[in-house]
Amino acid sequence: MGKAESKAGEPGGGRWRSRPPGANWGDFGPDDQIGRLNLITPERRRAAAAEVREGLAFCLSLPLDCPRQQFNPRRFPPAHAWSMRGEDPVANYPYARAFPGMKEVVCDDRVTLSLQYSTQWDALCHMGCLHDDGAGGEDITYYNGFRANRDVRGPYDYLHDRAEQPGPYGALALGIERLAETGLQARGVMIDLAAHVGPGRVAVGYDRLMRILEADKVVVEPGDVLCLRTGFDRALLAQYADPSIVLDPHQCAGLDGFDDRLLQWVADSGCAALVADNEAVEVSPDFERATPDGIRVPLHNLCLFKLGIPLGEFFLLSELADWLRAHGRSRFLFTAPPLRLPGAVGSPVTGVGTV
Repeated sequence: MGKAESKAGEPGGGRWRSRPPGANWGDFGPDDQIGRLNLITPERRRAAAAEVREGLAFCLSLPLDCPRQQFNPRRFPPAHAWSMRGEDPVANYPYARAFPGMKEVVCDDRVTLSLQYSTQWDALCHMGCLHDDGAGGEDITYYNGFRANRDVRGPYDYLHDRAEQPGPYGALALGIERLAETGLQARGVMIDLAAHVGPGRVAVGYDRLMRILEADKVVVEPGDVLCLRTGFDRALLAQYADPSIVLDPHQCAGLDGFDDRLLQWVADSGCAALVADNEAVEVSPDFERATPDGIRVPLHNLCLFKLGIPLGEFFLLSELADWLRAHGRSRFLFTAPPLRLPGAVGSPVTGVGTV
């Protein structure tokens, strides 16, 4: 994968002249917004369904207010409240207050939440990069050449120091609803990092990952969703039960985004999505190290920006991983569509793993 020239109506849809090294922009069409989810074909869904033998279903999502501890200063736990009818909270609300003689009683509630708290998907526009496609100068660019302030709109244009940009705001392209529209159902492949590296901060690079796959006889095929169990989900649930426990999200295993051979393997594997029970799939970034071209979260850059591979974080994987290990299996039916919320850059998810 390398550079590709484009004109309007050709691979880049007129949005880019040359794509970043290693990117697949245009490979799924000039206007593609779902990236490697295109590899989840009807044939691959049938193969995923064939993994259901016992009819057992495992919840793959943490409680929506887990973790108890706020790790990210931008993201807040849900604020749950009752809906209101005028001045009345709609909790055990007798309709007779509004319609005399009615017997029915109703409860309605509402929630305000950060869309990337707890178990979540990153939309492909969650993270972009400064990119010079040959037009002169770098611009904020997202997967397949979509641009800030045109396709992903916010009230401020930070790059050009312009405030109060006109609406509408949100992801006019690459929003989370594009992933939801696919159903996001595929064959899941469990990669049990915890069974091999144990607890603690371990950056799993290419060599170690290959040893783990070989030891567990794990085979990855195009269109698979890779699920990385580190065991951090159980630490989160322990803290959920006892909020006095303090967790450090940096102290758990993850993929080593600074291992170029690992990144190339992700690109070559054909995986449709990457999911983990930790905070970032890759080892939680310290924002101190950087690649030679200035990238500090290289797995996010590869997946979201270059290849269109959605990332799922804080998934609940350990119960399913234990069952699969006990039964000598690694594959299952993975179902985890995000909310179909137009314009959003992330979403909570209630995932299911079926064996």
